[in-house]
Amino acid sequence: MTQHSERPSTTERAAAAPARGRERPIVGISWRLLIACAPFRARLGAGAAAAAIARGVQAGGLPEPDVCALPLGDQEGEDGEHVRRVLHELGFDERMRDARAVIIGVERLEERTLAGSVAFEIATRARQGGVPAYAVTAANALERFDARILDLQVILQAQSRAALVAAGLELAGLV
Repeated sequence: MTQHSERPSTTERAAAAPARGRERPIVGISWRLLIACAPFRARLGAGAAAAAIARGVQAGGLPEPDVCALPLGDQEGEDGEHVRRVLHELGFDERMRDARAVIIGVERLEERTLAGSVAFEIATRARQGGVPAYAVTAANALERFDARILDLQVILQAQSRAALVAAGLELAGLV
């Protein structure tokens, strides 16, 4: 995987932009996505889930994304301070500012567990940084209002590797 600070050339960005009947401005815009993923299931760790989403993104014609597998345990057991420390150690803020958008991958989204969660922390940082945020989750129990509070552009559900690849492919067309 390339370093997250490398940006594709103008020619590479033009070649990578999907031809879907809409033109995208090229100059000065990074098309690289940041995929920040926590573990999805006992058999689908953060790295595997992020890699599956990344495969879909690339199949959709976008450049190789910056993959940030988050070494977190059970999300409900994590506190906000631990999540902030992990994001700091991974250089998340700089990586996010270099990205076109951030994709948040978490096993479950629900209002009662949002406070202090990785999804809440990343969505807040993205909103404050002016970076669009999208989510991929195995289970979405958020009300529309909660999703609006997080300023998530889209929430896609995916429970398997194949579904995560499909979600990445769909996101490539939306971003």
